[in-house]
Amino acid sequence: MEQFRLRGLVAVVTGGARGIGAATVRLLDEAGAKAISLDISTGCDVSDEQAVGRAFADVEKQHGGIDILINNAGRANRKPATELSREEWDAVVELNLTAVFLCSRSAVPYMKRRGGGAIVNLASIMGFSGGIFPNASYQATKGAVVNLTRALALEWATDNIRVNAVAPTFVRTEFTTPIFGNPELVKRVMHHTPLGRLPEPEEIAAAIVYLCSPAARCVTGITLPVDSGFLAR
Repeated sequence: MEQFRLRGLVAVVTGGARGIGAATVRLLDEAGAKAISLDISTGCDVSDEQAVGRAFADVEKQHGGIDILINNAGRANRKPATELSREEWDAVVELNLTAVFLCSRSAVPYMKRRGGGAIVNLASIMGFSGGIFPNASYQATKGAVVNLTRALALEWATDNIRVNAVAPTFVRTEFTTPIFGNPELVKRVMHHTPLGRLPEPEEIAAAIVYLCSPAARCVTGITLPVDSGFLAR
C-alpha cells in the first residue's frame, strides 16, 4: 500500500549492524528507502558529536540528504544501583540519551532542507516501568527518551519534522543474551507477558517503519509500545 512506502527517502539508523537496528535497515530498504547504518563496529561512535557531524555530511554528499533518523544504538548495565559505578552510569546515559539528543539535533538542518522528516527513537517498556530486575541506568535513560521524544516533537512540528518512539518489550537479540540465557529470568519475563509470545526484531522494525511512513503523517510525540501486553498489567 502506497501510504507505507518510503520510495526515494534516505534513512540513517544508529546501531544498525545487529539486532533491531539491522532488522530496521532491512525493512526500510524493502519499503523503498536507502538505509545507512551508523554503528560503532564500522567506526562511528554516535555519542561523539563531531563523528556524527562528519557521518551526516557524508550521507548528504553521497545520497542527497537525510529524511529519516532512527536512534537505535543503546546499552545496558544490569546490576543493582548500589553496585553501579559513576563511570558505568555515565556510559549508559551517554549512549542511550545524550547520543539520541546529539543525533536528532544534528539531523534537523538536513531534514529542513528536504521540507521535513521523521525521527524514531528506541525507548523501552522500561521507560514506563520499574522493570523486573535491577537496571536503574537503563530504566532512567529510557524514561528520559520518552519525554525527550515529546519535547522534540513539539519543538520541531512547525518544521514538519515528526518525532516518535517505539518501546519494545524483551526481544531476543545479542543485547538480551544474558536474559535469555537464564531460564529463571525467562520464566519471569514470560510471567509478565500476557500474549505468551515475545516480538521478533522484525516486528519492532515494522512499528518503526510505520512511524516513518506517510501512514503516520499526523502522528508525532507518541511512544508506541510493542510489548505483548506487558504494560497492560
